[in-house]
Parts: sequence; structure tokens; C-alpha cells
Amino acid sequence: MEQYEPDHLSPAQVAAVRRSFRNGRAAMTRRSLLRASAGGALAVGGLGTLSACGIPAAGSTQGGVPADDRSAKEKTVDFSNWTEYMDVDKSEKQHPTLDQFTKRTGIKVKYTEDINDNNEFFGKIKPQLAAGQDTGRDLIVLTDWLAGRLIRLGWVQKLDPSLLPHAYANLSAQFRSPDWDPGRAYSYVWQGISTVIAYNKKALDGIEVTSVSDLLDNPRLKGRVGFLSEMRDSIGMTLLDMGKDPATFTADDYDAVIARLQKAVDKGQIRRFTGNDYTSDLTSGDFAACIAWAGDVVQLKADSPDIDFLIPDSGYMTSTDNLLIPNKARHKTNAERLIDYYYEPRPAAELAAYINYVCPVDGVKPELAKIDKDAANNPLIIPDKAMAAKSHSFRLLTPTEDTEFEEKFAKLTGA
Repeated sequence: MEQYEPDHLSPAQVAAVRRSFRNGRAAMTRRSLLRASAGGALAVGGLGTLSACGIPAAGSTQGGVPADDRSAKEKTVDFSNWTEYMDVDKSEKQHPTLDQFTKRTGIKVKYTEDINDNNEFFGKIKPQLAAGQDTGRDLIVLTDWLAGRLIRLGWVQKLDPSLLPHAYANLSAQFRSPDWDPGRAYSYVWQGISTVIAYNKKALDGIEVTSVSDLLDNPRLKGRVGFLSEMRDSIGMTLLDMGKDPATFTADDYDAVIARLQKAVDKGQIRRFTGNDYTSDLTSGDFAACIAWAGDVVQLKADSPDIDFLIPDSGYMTSTDNLLIPNKARHKTNAERLIDYYYEPRPAAELAAYINYVCPVDGVKPELAKIDKDAANNPLIIPDKAMAAKSHSFRLLTPTEDTEFEEKFAKLTGA
């Protein structure tokens, strides 16, 4: 492997950059946009929005459609990703891990950060996919719920296991077999996203918080509690607190959660439902505690000694952003080689050191420790076995459930 490049931003520099984003365009970070698309957009239009565009709500085919693979002749791969989701050097013009891949393989990566919203990006590629045409992209990154939809539609290609030895061997157990892609036949995880409880120690002033029940029921926290406007996270965390499994819950279970949260809203326990902007409420102390995304908490802890997190005994929610190869991609083999490359511990560590999301690669910790010991020991980036065992995923919803559940949640949150 290539050695870690000295021109990478240090963790302190990364934190400074992110602080500046938080003060400027932080309100529209990659995470807030992603979550807005998963929750808010569906709450407004539901799956009917897609159906109105001529896209069936449920998949009609299984298995993607390959193209003439030009990988051997054309040493290139077109990679579309979310913004702020790749390591960069000090100039912010080069991506060291991608450069190392090109140096090793001779495959040039045309890397574009043109994904700002799941539904928006789906709208870009829908006409070509629906018509059986090349999207101009060999590799894309989509959140689990939309990745599952494309798989059901038959719009992404099945991966060749023989070209993914590192990915097959090193994918963390907690991500191996989601219900929307059993056995990872069509996708591999780019990064994981954990939902936890964050708190401001100064604002709590000695109040003990260990569970979602504490957030909902402790009168000393009235008006100082935040929940997320992303349905799957707020509902999922509350399901766990009520002893229900988010992977198998029923419609009645869902209604019971809505009723419980509605009670907390009515009595003023929950201050508000937020997107990424909960970060300012938490740091200011307007929220004493809230449901939060771990990637944000890593950054907030670096900025403030008052901010910390906890994992309830009942568990926590995990979702994923995923690498997929769309139908008719012309460089499938090259794309699979790039996927496999990011499952080698060294490039996986370099990526994790920069972006601070949950790394899905087993065996990365020793390599990450060479770059950033704090990151290597942070369970929000490298979950230990105990933490991984507490992770839960939200089950795949039917089109009818998706619409009905989002409507009920939107009514609860006032969206």
C-alpha cells in the first residue's frame, strides 16, 4: 500500500474547516440534505411523487442489466458521490486515496460530488434508467432506502464476488445482510450512520439521562429535548426503547410510538423536531439532550467539552450510504475494483480519518491509529463489538406503509 500522505489535513484542521461550515453553509451539510430527502420529501409527496413521474412504486424486475464492459480498453471509472464525502489534501483539489488507486491500477477516476439529495439525484438518473440507457456513471452512492428501491426496480447491476475479495472478507458483520439487499449482491457500504443520544453536560446540570424514556418522561427536561425530523431515526429509537425491534415492528407498534411521542409533544416535553440544525440547539444549551447523528457528535465533541453521547441499553439505529453500479455502466469491472480498494484497511483508514463516519471495514483500527489515535478509539467511527451488537436497522417498508407512516409522522412533527 501507499504510505499515508503528509499533506492530508490534520484532525485539528478538519475540525476547523467543519466549524467554518457550521457557521456558514452548515445548515445545508451533506447530512442535513440527505436526511431532508429521506424524511421531508417523502412526507410531502410520498411514493406517489415517484409514481406520478412514471416510476412504479414497487420493483417490477430483479437483477440489473449489464452493458458492454469497456474496462479493459478504457482505464477509467465515473464516480458520483455526495459533497464533503471524500478525503482531500491541503489544496482541497486532490483526493489522495483516489490518486493512490490510480497510481496503483492505472485507472483514472472521474470523481464528481453531484449528489446533494437522494430524490433530486434520482430525478437526474431516472429517465436514462427507465429507458435502459447509460447514466454516464459507473458508481453511485445512495442511502439504504433508495438503494433498496433501485435494486427492486432492477436498475443496478449484480456485483461480481470474484472482483471483491477485500470487500467480501472485510465488511463488518452488522452491515452484511440488510433486508433490501440480502448478502450484499448489489451493493457495498460506503459509510455507516449511527443515531445516538447526545447531551450537553452543562445544560443537564446533574440530571441523569440513560434512555429515550428519560428524554420523554423526566419533567426536569421539559422543553429542552430534541428529536429528529427523520422518521426512521426518531421512530426507530423509540421502538427500541419500548422493547420493539425496528426490523420487525408492526403497524400497531408504529401507532403506539406515534401516540407516545404525541403525548410528549402535547405536554411540551419535546421542544421541537429538527434536521441537522439541532447542533446549534445542543451547543447553546437550548437542548439539554436530543436524538443525534454520530457524525455530528464527533465534530461537536471536538469543539466543546460539554458535548457527549450515550448508547441506550435498548440499542441504537444504524443506516448506510451504499456503493452501487447502475445499469448500462460501461466500466463495471473498474468500478468493482474501486469498491474493493476502499475495503483494504489502509485507504479505508485514510477515508475514515477525514470524514469521521462509521467505517464499515473490519481490521481498519490499527491503520487508523497510525493516522489519528483518537479516531481509532472512537466507537462512533470504529464501533467495538459491544456497540455493534446494539445496532439496529429500520425494516424495508412497503409502498403503502411508506406513504402512511410518513403522513402520520409529518402530522406529529407539524411538517
